[in-house]
Amino acid sequence: MRERTRLTDHQPEPVLNLDADEPDTLHQVPLDALHRELGAKMVPFAGYELPIQYPAGLMAEHTHTRTRASLFDVSHMGQMAIPVRDAAALEALVPSDIQGLAPGRQRYTLLLNEAGGILDDLMVANHGDHLVIVANASRKDADALHLARHLPLTDIERYPDRALLALQGPEAAAVLGPLCPEAAALGFMGVVRAPIGGIPAWISRSGYTGEDGFEISVDSSDAERLARMLLAQPGVLPAGLGARDSLRTEAGLCLYGSDIDELTTPIEAGLAWTIQKRRRTEANFLGALPILDQLAHGPARLRVGLRPDGRAPARALTQIAAADGTRAGGITSGTFSPTLGAPIAMGYVLPAYAAPGTALDLVVRGKNLPARVAPLPFVPHRYVK
Repeated sequence: MRERTRLTDHQPEPVLNLDADEPDTLHQVPLDALHRELGAKMVPFAGYELPIQYPAGLMAEHTHTRTRASLFDVSHMGQMAIPVRDAAALEALVPSDIQGLAPGRQRYTLLLNEAGGILDDLMVANHGDHLVIVANASRKDADALHLARHLPLTDIERYPDRALLALQGPEAAAVLGPLCPEAAALGFMGVVRAPIGGIPAWISRSGYTGEDGFEISVDSSDAERLARMLLAQPGVLPAGLGARDSLRTEAGLCLYGSDIDELTTPIEAGLAWTIQKRRRTEANFLGALPILDQLAHGPARLRVGLRPDGRAPARALTQIAAADGTRAGGITSGTFSPTLGAPIAMGYVLPAYAAPGTALDLVVRGKNLPARVAPLPFVPHRYVK
């Protein structure tokens, strides 16, 4: 399914809208029983039953993440690895510098097709002997097949028996530090293998919320013990998919299947920064020619932020019109921002309408609702320096 959220026009909190193509049998994450014990509302998402919210509610979870620290379960994501010696082979499929990725560091990158379209967005971490890859849940099986098809001599190891937790918020380091000093010592996009309260873990420091935070991979058998340990710390509360979506939208971060997909290039998506200078010069990755052409001459459309007037959030797939009624683009993500107290959205528009401050109309049920192009992110990132 497409990993996306949609919003109602009357509900100020983000609401997950389920697609109709969920499988009859849903997978359960290792923390399923704990989520239910904590009173989570469980929903089908990317083939799994996952918590959308807990009794505190989406707005409270969002605000708590911005002010303290929240624990998210992202165990549905795909975890896999290839030997570090195959970094050059992986570079043939992504536009980023993987060979130059030092041990103990990770990098955000994009899996591309021949047309420069994005098959998935990935985190790649150098653990010294292996490159550990984290993929989107809806794409992890396709990604593994794509890697196996293009890298036939590479050993691809998948980790279906590992859980993945994300501790996010300005107090995340203070929470994790006493339990794992090695984690608190990491810089942004650093990785380390170290125990947390005696539990062996793979830890990275980044954040899909725009806040400082950590992603923690552990054996599934240790997931509940680790989650209870972290939730027992002062200032930590559980948070679900709803808050995760509103937080990442405020941070201007893409969701695969909504803001980026196989028909979207890194240049259109505002992700040109993922292509380091050496890769642009060598141009030896899948989709390089169309991507470099867009770098030189500009893309046909651009991802922008939008601030609709009023308080009703704009739905994904809403059409965007110019002042003269000409179609200018479409919305890909929209939510109500608890931090700003106003609706926000992201979408793609023709380059002529991409400048911040440009007045546009959102076509909702045949009516034009005013909006303006806004810089991204809507809420500044607060990653550790």
